[in-house]
Amino acid sequence: MEQFKKKFIDEANDLINELEKTLLKLEKSPNDKALIEQIFRTMHSLKGGSAMFGFTKMDKFTHHLESLYDLVRSNKLHVSAELLNITFKAVDHLKKLILSGNEQNEKLDKEIEMLIESITSSIFIESYKSTRNVEEESNSNTANQDSPISESENIASTDQVFTYYIYFQPDEDILKYGNNPLFIVEEINQLGKCKIYPRLNKVPEIENINPNLCYLYWEIYIATTSDKNNIKDVFMFIEDHCKLEIEKICDLNILENTEFQKKIDALSLKANKFSVSEIKQLTSSLYQTKKIENFSLSLKEKKAKLNVENNQISSIRVSANKLDQLMNFVSELVTTQARLSLFAEHSNSAELISIAENIEKISRNLRDNAFSICLIPLESVLTRFQRLVRDLSAELKKDVSFTIEGAETELDKSIIESITDPIMHILRNSLDHGIEGLTERKKLNKPIQGQIQLKAFYSGANVIIKIQDDGAGIDSEKIRLKAISKGLINNDTVLSRKEIFELLFLPGFSTATKVTDVSGRGVGMDVVKRKITEIRGDVEIESEVNKGTTITITLPLTLSIIDGLLVKVVDTQFVIPLSAVIRIYAVEHQILKNAFNNFVVLDNMRYPFYYLRDEFAMEDDSPAPKTEQIVLVNYEGTSIGLAVDSIIGQYQAVLKPLGKSFKNQELISGASILGDGTIALVFDTNKIIKRFSNEK
Repeated sequence: MEQFKKKFIDEANDLINELEKTLLKLEKSPNDKALIEQIFRTMHSLKGGSAMFGFTKMDKFTHHLESLYDLVRSNKLHVSAELLNITFKAVDHLKKLILSGNEQNEKLDKEIEMLIESITSSIFIESYKSTRNVEEESNSNTANQDSPISESENIASTDQVFTYYIYFQPDEDILKYGNNPLFIVEEINQLGKCKIYPRLNKVPEIENINPNLCYLYWEIYIATTSDKNNIKDVFMFIEDHCKLEIEKICDLNILENTEFQKKIDALSLKANKFSVSEIKQLTSSLYQTKKIENFSLSLKEKKAKLNVENNQISSIRVSANKLDQLMNFVSELVTTQARLSLFAEHSNSAELISIAENIEKISRNLRDNAFSICLIPLESVLTRFQRLVRDLSAELKKDVSFTIEGAETELDKSIIESITDPIMHILRNSLDHGIEGLTERKKLNKPIQGQIQLKAFYSGANVIIKIQDDGAGIDSEKIRLKAISKGLINNDTVLSRKEIFELLFLPGFSTATKVTDVSGRGVGMDVVKRKITEIRGDVEIESEVNKGTTITITLPLTLSIIDGLLVKVVDTQFVIPLSAVIRIYAVEHQILKNAFNNFVVLDNMRYPFYYLRDEFAMEDDSPAPKTEQIVLVNYEGTSIGLAVDSIIGQYQAVLKPLGKSFKNQELISGASILGDGTIALVFDTNKIIKRFSNEK
């Protein structure tokens, strides 16, 4: 049972996230019927699952929500700010119920109950009056018995259908459970062609009516392609609060027969309840079995077709732990394959070399496939960002529009998990410090509604995430003066705009004039920088006063395996990520040693370069080779060379952490075990060039 309960919790979390996402859409399009139906279905699924697996408080709580949105989809209640605020509170409470299983929010529960009660009471009175008028009109006009009391046509007359008789008598106290039987009748009405006979003989005089009690009951004929179980599902959550009979009376649409309609109307005036046996005799006398042959597609054929479609499973749910294990096994396979390839090269066996090449091809394909499985779209975490902007903008009394582009952009799931908090910090800052208040925006002739945009896109082997607002911007001079006052730089220190903005990432640095509940304590941007650096990412700020701020986050697609270029400097092997490599040149050693200001001419173009033997202080007794290699890499849109002794070749590098002793260094992003068991360090080319540039 526990494994099924755990599965329900996973599914419930997905449903709650989907509910929150749909609510955010509904807030922008309150009249969208499809969104309202989707919300109702999600609540219905949550309610059914929670009851089945013992989440009784969640079952009761969701029941109230479902009743509330049943009113909305029946046009008895409009989508309002009050309704959405209550529903968002309910979503937060549902998340807590999933985690704790027994926590209860009685205040919110009561708030929803009172809203439902006030609405359902008024609806019942109106429904009673209209139903009473219908019966009086029917009794006074017995001559016109062709016209049905209530009828809908939701099916084509050419389809084969079954006709059912339904007797539905709710308990008098059914309304106190948040159920409205009129909605049940309406839902039945949507399943096919119906004739509905409301029974009013138990309704007292109007002065004696208690609006909290239900006096009506119904007898219904329905011609539908649905089977008995589907009809019964409509009554799933009120079966214990009503008397219910569902009987099949005919294997076709008997409601098309005018004579049957006349006789049924006549029966309805004679008795308060139909006799099912009498009705079955009536239908058999009107239609013979051979009439069924006139229908083109039998219900069995439809069911068979539906089963075939349902068996085509397009996706499955897999736990994150299993995906982690898969990536670990793939990583080990790649390492072992490297050993096999090295052994095959020294074996002088053509057959073994061929086998090793095939294994390499298979392992590469398997690696790419495993990567694609572990990549998830950015939209999986966007709902919490949308919710943050919605709630925080309301709290700060700011009108803010939050737009998203590139939600389908995919990243390694571990990276997605790591960037959530940094993006939350950035959005809080944009809302609190960036977007101005209404009065200030009017003074600056800006649109009253502030704009925040999150844009994600691919750039080579990286993903770029830009968060841009049209707010107050950041004053670079103010940052510089603040840094001087804190003793971070000297008064005569010359910094570029980019270097000034990087001061914002220092621990405790903040330009906020006051501390709020949202931000201003100087613990935001340094956290952003640290967390993004931990996953080999980079973050930059660009801003202009009264124009806005753009924060750009650059991230690797994955953290575990990369395609690299294996190089050698003295006796140490390094891996340069292939995604950063532009081109490789062979250059004489003397040209590099005699280069002025470390510039070299390659293909008639001058490029700056760094001589890694010198930069890493790796000179020893072994002389440099006569011909060395310049690896041109991309750095912030420009080409910069890294001079190495030799190029060994392309290499699939399985990244391993360096351990606690080296966690504070930034130049090396990890290590990889080579086929012969030795270690190669993996360069972070951006950090290396930035460090060397600052030192120069």
